[in-house]
Amino acid sequence: MAGDNLVQVTDSDFDSKVLKSDKPVLVDFWAAWCGPCKAIGPTVEELADEYVGQLTVAKMDVDANPQTPGKYGIRAIPTLILFKGGQVADQITGAVAKSQIVEAIKKVI
Repeated sequence: MAGDNLVQVTDSDFDSKVLKSDKPVLVDFWAAWCGPCKAIGPTVEELADEYVGQLTVAKMDVDANPQTPGKYGIRAIPTLILFKGGQVADQITGAVAKSQIVEAIKKVI
């Protein structure tokens, strides 16, 4: 089923699930009221399924978790951030084409 491989992250478990991950992590910062977030959601779910074992794909609700987006200077959503080894490897803002996200992923896996 689509989205089964998505991980939900919060301010409290961001360190353990994202920064300390042994695999690169793509985090989708989103909110329920955000139209472009809903548009990119299915693409993020597809990527979670396509890159199982190579990449962790996580979603973070910015309304429920304000600390982490603030820490990374997120001003607009959706924002996708790729983390590798606890560091920001790439950042994409807006509802972009899947191919653009795949290009970024290929640089870190």
